[in-house]
Amino acid sequence: MDQEDFKDMLRKKKLKVTNQRMLVLGIMAERPGEHLTAEEIYDLARKKCPEIGLATIYRTVQVLVDLSIIDKVSFDDGFARYELGGFDGESKHHHHHAICTQCGKVFSFEGDLLDTLEQALYDTEGFKVTDHEVKLYGYCRDCRIAMEKQDGK
Repeated sequence: MDQEDFKDMLRKKKLKVTNQRMLVLGIMAERPGEHLTAEEIYDLARKKCPEIGLATIYRTVQVLVDLSIIDKVSFDDGFARYELGGFDGESKHHHHHAICTQCGKVFSFEGDLLDTLEQALYDTEGFKVTDHEVKLYGYCRDCRIAMEKQDGK
């Protein structure tokens, strides 16, 4: 996604195109698959715009979350994290996360894991699922291998 795409996206959401919004969106786009905290976004933003304040980053991030341009996610580590969201009605409905409880790495993956359950819920209860969040906890390959080696000794 380039600068013009971001500008079009902001305009479609009836937002002014500001340097701060463009900066935050650019930072997020440069790090696909990463889940950045506001402080991490701030640190990266200061490299490009040293005069920017942390409060500006927080306000900008909140506006972008409120308009579903970026998504706020929590991995139960005490930090709110952000990732680039869906655009033009795209849904993040099938976007999930696997979290290593040993090292804290987060892996994003996509799949329609709950489609059958959602359909059954609709068929039996008339409940229409519009979104869900899946977080799987376990051990990444590196941590699992290290633990297996340690158990083998």
